[in-house]
Amino acid sequence: MPGHPKVLAKDLVKALIEQSRLFDPTYVFDERLETLTRHKVDGEEVWRLGGAMETHLSRSLVLTAGIGAFQPNHLDRPGVEKYLNNGVYYFVEDKRPFRDKRILIIGGGDTAVDWALNLKDWAREITIIHRRDQFRAHEASLAELRTTEIPIMTFWQLRRIDGNDRVETATIYESHTDEERTLDVDIVLINIGFKADLGPIADWRLEMVDKRHIRTDVFMETNLPGVYAAGDIAAVEGGEPLNLIVTGFGQAAVASNAAKARIDPDARMFPGHSSEMKLL
Repeated sequence: MPGHPKVLAKDLVKALIEQSRLFDPTYVFDERLETLTRHKVDGEEVWRLGGAMETHLSRSLVLTAGIGAFQPNHLDRPGVEKYLNNGVYYFVEDKRPFRDKRILIIGGGDTAVDWALNLKDWAREITIIHRRDQFRAHEASLAELRTTEIPIMTFWQLRRIDGNDRVETATIYESHTDEERTLDVDIVLINIGFKADLGPIADWRLEMVDKRHIRTDVFMETNLPGVYAAGDIAAVEGGEPLNLIVTGFGQAAVASNAAKARIDPDARMFPGHSSEMKLL
């Protein structure tokens, strides 16, 4: 994130909300939108977003739904379900239970590597195993991980988790030789990816590149007039998705200005600088 050598997601979100309040927006929380349909109001066609609680009318909208709702990929091994949320976790919602614990992290993506780095001075001991020798995590994070004393065991997988009223051991095995080892652990953190679901958005007649990405032009407009997409959900025609927060910020700025220019004939696509922007 530009301007932040390090920043927690919760702190970034808090700052973004505070910044957005400068424009006095209306927030609507805890509501799921189910439908997107075209309606005529006072002779003008607008978009109607329908939900279970109420509906919303808009001349334009920007979809920033990320990868949609997502659930972690579960690992079907003996002991995983038995100790779920009692020593076995797919998410870290609170770091306090990880304090001074022996942790086994399973995975090779950003989540696994980032939590290994985040917890390295918090936990008593960390071991990370991955079923391959190729990691999907960011190169810089992986390089930092390799400078630590955290053991990185490639081609190793979880066989089972054992204990009494709590997790006590994890048995792992090497994929090529079937060699087994039993590790004394208190916590097993499973980070092996997620399954994403766009939900009702997938039925809104938007042109999709695949099951996760909506096709847009360079102004972030979709095939539906006045409907834009930005961030992880968007795939700009002629390019490849670059799922970074900073990319999403840039796309959202393009989409917002394009939406303003579409509904206000006097608006310029580029307003000069952010303090000159009018509310949509």
